[in-house]
Amino acid sequence: MRSIRGFLIGPPLPTQRLGDERLDKLRAMAALSPDALSSIAYANQEIYLGLAVAGAAGLVLSWKIGLVIVILLVIVAISYSQTIEAYPSGGGSYTVARENLGQYPGLIAAASLLIDYVLTAAVSLTAGVAAIASAFPDLWPYRTALALVLLVIITLTNLRGIRETGTVIAIPVYLFIGCYVLMLLVGLVRAAIEGPGSLEAVAPPATHSLTLFLVMHTFASGCTALTGVEAISNGVRLFKKPEARNARQTLAAMALLMVFMFLGSVSLTQFFGIVPQTNETILSALARHILGTNAAYYVVQASTLLILAVAANTSFAGFPGVASILARDGYLPRQLSFLGDRLVFTNGMLLLAGLTAVLIVLFGGDSHALIPLFAVGVFLAFSLSQSGMVIHWLHERGPGWRLKAAVNGTGAVATAITLVVVAVAKFLDGAWIVVVLIPLLVLMFRAIDRHYIEIRRELALNDAFPPVSTTPPPPPRVVVPISGVHRGTVLALHYARSISDRVTAVYVEINPGDADRIRAAWETWGMGVPLVIVPSPYRSIVWPFLDFLDRYDREANDGHLASVILPEFIPAKWWELLLHNQTASLIRFALFYRRRRFGKVRAIIDIPLHLRK
Repeated sequence: MRSIRGFLIGPPLPTQRLGDERLDKLRAMAALSPDALSSIAYANQEIYLGLAVAGAAGLVLSWKIGLVIVILLVIVAISYSQTIEAYPSGGGSYTVARENLGQYPGLIAAASLLIDYVLTAAVSLTAGVAAIASAFPDLWPYRTALALVLLVIITLTNLRGIRETGTVIAIPVYLFIGCYVLMLLVGLVRAAIEGPGSLEAVAPPATHSLTLFLVMHTFASGCTALTGVEAISNGVRLFKKPEARNARQTLAAMALLMVFMFLGSVSLTQFFGIVPQTNETILSALARHILGTNAAYYVVQASTLLILAVAANTSFAGFPGVASILARDGYLPRQLSFLGDRLVFTNGMLLLAGLTAVLIVLFGGDSHALIPLFAVGVFLAFSLSQSGMVIHWLHERGPGWRLKAAVNGTGAVATAITLVVVAVAKFLDGAWIVVVLIPLLVLMFRAIDRHYIEIRRELALNDAFPPVSTTPPPPPRVVVPISGVHRGTVLALHYARSISDRVTAVYVEINPGDADRIRAAWETWGMGVPLVIVPSPYRSIVWPFLDFLDRYDREANDGHLASVILPEFIPAKWWELLLHNQTASLIRFALFYRRRRFGKVRAIIDIPLHLRK
């Protein structure tokens, strides 16, 4: 197993290598920007699908809606640049909202972020499969399976470590940027030479009237183009020094690329009057029109698949980090705060992969069905973060604080208005799921927090609970449950007799008559230890044994519970465990999680016998 693990994710890295695992700007752009850059693939698609139902009258609004979204993008990018300045160690929405707005706004932002990251991974992978299926239509029936395969690949890549991931991811990211920038430049040249196309001639017939609600609904769908903008602000700690400056420069470069690629593709689609064929995305149709159905077209489609596949990498960079901070603060299980062998949050990555797989399967690999769930969490986190930054500047009152507060205030108002529009327009399409899920997650965070507070209270060495005795207890009474008479039993008896002269063996008889065979062997190997036969007419082992323990402790009435020694043999190969009953494990589990009897605790001791073959 260790050799397979080493082959898949590499050998363990020492903690001293943590600083070496940080990213330069090129690798950081590759690791943190794929979600934002690739969002043009499905944002453009959603704008087209939203307006196409109104025919040509609707499609002519594409670039205007795109322009509004770009303005919003610029506001959000500038706002997050200021967040990086204020929180150079990493100013994610959770941290900013918690420190400036309070516990519950912080937890709401955290819940929104976690949901956003899971949806980002699911939408990116399914949209990537849709892009390649547009070029190869025979793949459409296998979208779910292909998305799951891509999920496994991206998970294993991220488990290998941040630095290796950034290096691997850089290839598809910069391939996509190069392909799309060149395609758009060619498109601009062709637009200048050929002139505009006619939407009226090619647009599908209108099936709905062009209404304000339809425009709002389309705008809400197109706002998915802003997903991933916050990733660099959340991941400042991943950059090489100086972290804040490198992060701000990377964010600025990413925002400029997003503006050009998103607005350029939306405008060219409308200018040329492009309408996709059946089972084809709008960007596939644009690439086919500009480049023709040739090798260049297939390279563009392949780069789209790759960027959408690795766009899930933004989630793998962000989700484990946010989860680790929540775990450190006591709102998620502690296991999520630990670095794995490769200096990444392995448990968080595996949790993200599992949740993403569930979404892909539940929604049949259809990115269009997932999109309505997408933007609510994104803009809720945006709004809380920017509102928190306004409070931050009001408290800090450093140089230029009024301008900085105004910038973040503008971002807060713009994203809050967008949040309302998205929530109303997409509510019945599926946004209600996120609206319900966020408060449920907050309740879960608080329940976990209360659990850890209670654990700390009970473990504290103070006067809140009865003092811990420092007097050594008397030699224990020892009970050894046996399944038969064998080497493991004899080994356990030897140990039991070394710590106590009050040892009792217990055999639970499931089949009548078995006790006679056990007694005969016990005469030879029992070392004079008393053997108690407990009949089990209902063929259970655990509960008759627990009843015996209770009865034995009541009769002893010595102020202590008997210690239990569990003899257990361990097969040489892990899969051989599946061939045995695991009775010792069941007894151990029952004893661990049984409430205390008679106000005392019980010691449980394992005596393993490791088999050689």
